[in-house]
Amino acid sequence: MTEGTDNTVSNGASNSSDKFVLPGDFIGTTEEFRAGAQTYEKTGGVYAAIAGTTRVNTVRRSVSVIPCTNTPPVLRKGDIVIGQIVGLRDSLAMVTIAGAKGVVDREIPDVGSAVVHVSNVKRGYVKEIAHEFGIFDILKAKIVDLNNMRLDTSDPDMGVMKALCSNCRAPMVRHDSKLKCPECGRTETRKLATGYGTGII
Repeated sequence: MTEGTDNTVSNGASNSSDKFVLPGDFIGTTEEFRAGAQTYEKTGGVYAAIAGTTRVNTVRRSVSVIPCTNTPPVLRKGDIVIGQIVGLRDSLAMVTIAGAKGVVDREIPDVGSAVVHVSNVKRGYVKEIAHEFGIFDILKAKIVDLNNMRLDTSDPDMGVMKALCSNCRAPMVRHDSKLKCPECGRTETRKLATGYGTGII
C-alpha cells in the first residue's frame, strides 16, 4: 500500500477537520476523496495510516490525517498505548505503536515493535495467543517494560479495540464476549477491551 503525499494546501482551499481516527480506520471512498498525507487507498477505500484527526481539502477533494503537533511524546513505563498487531508467534504478539493515551493526537516516533507475551495477555491461562489477538487488530495496552518494549493487556479495559474478520476482513461486531462478522457471519474470539468498538481510549 502507498501512503498519500499531499502535505500542502493550495491557496484558497477550504479545509475542515472532522473526527479522530486510528490506523486502519475507514475514512471514505476513493470516489469521495483522494488519499492525502498519512492515508492510503485500498480496494476503493481511503484509510488512516496513523492516529490523528482527519482533514478534508474540498478544493483538491483529498483527505489527510493530521497529528496536532510534530513533537513526539516520550514513552514511559505505565503509559497506555494504542497499537496494531503486525505478527503472531507461539507466545508473542508483535505490535506497532501508533499513539499514547493523553497524546493520542500525536504520531509516535518509530520505536520498533513492542510485544505482548502470552503471560501478559489476560488474567488466567492462555492456551494459544492466536485465540486472543489477530493480525491487524487495534490494541490498547500498558507498557510494563520500557527497555524491551513489553506490553500488558490483562486489565479489563485493555485489549483489542477493533478487529477485522480473518475471513473477509470486514470490521467485527461485539456479541457478548465474542466477535461476529456482519458480512460473512464468522464468529471469533479476542481478549477484548471494555471499550471495544467505541473509539474511546
